[in-house]
Amino acid sequence: MQILNGKALAQNIEVSIQAEVESLSKRGITPGLAVILVGNDPASQSYVNMKAKACKRTGIYSITHEMPENVKQESLLQTIKMMNQNPNIDGILVQLPLPKHIDTTAVLEAIAPHKDVDGFHPFNMGRIAANLDGFTPATPLGIITLLKHYKIQLQGKHVVIVGASNIVGKPLAALFLNENATITICHIYTKELAFHTREADILCVAVGKQNLITKEMVKNGVIVVDIGISRLENGAIVGDVDYENVAPLCSFITPVPGGVGPMTIASLLQNTLKATKLRDSFKEIQ
Repeated sequence: MQILNGKALAQNIEVSIQAEVESLSKRGITPGLAVILVGNDPASQSYVNMKAKACKRTGIYSITHEMPENVKQESLLQTIKMMNQNPNIDGILVQLPLPKHIDTTAVLEAIAPHKDVDGFHPFNMGRIAANLDGFTPATPLGIITLLKHYKIQLQGKHVVIVGASNIVGKPLAALFLNENATITICHIYTKELAFHTREADILCVAVGKQNLITKEMVKNGVIVVDIGISRLENGAIVGDVDYENVAPLCSFITPVPGGVGPMTIASLLQNTLKATKLRDSFKEIQ
């Protein structure tokens, strides 16, 4: 069994990004990321803080717009419009989830596709599905990058994804399909989940339910990517997989924490740098 060390790879990616940012800065170009945080959700605040620290480490300019829980949707959309028009902002990220009175789809669609570093705009989601270049959601991008770093063959593999969200499950399935893997997507209405998970060569789980996947639900030699995050009463962070009992059966497995999480942030930085380069190339055309 080998650990898929996302933390170590993310650190290497950050070093590479920092070098590119320094090169751009010599030409007077500074990548800029704007984050919108609505409300006081502790998990969201924690994620935003981690992203801000990663930007600081790599030299990316970042700004966080904090808005109250009861903010009107019109005000939120106006803020996004302002960021769309700001030439110093290359990437715009709205931290999810949003309060129930906000139409999340309308908010995500308001972000200019060329600044959509989260990859959630339908324009970018469509390009992923069509296997065209665009902005890929950070978590799926990080997962594929991690697997390829460990030289894990994806073509021809049976990938089972548990969780069908627009943020992880659906775009991750598209990326694996683009790599010529065979995909099974499971969700809350899937019957006999264990029947499907036992068939997986690569099992990706993104539900947020502790110990959802037990040792009886996997086959020997499986590659497990644990994307779920839960915080226990004692403060410990765990994934969706019963790590202690499942890990000995795996050929590769991601730890929680230290697996997918750091790769998500590293991928967000990569997308921000990509958006900066697009801005720079557009300037040259003009």
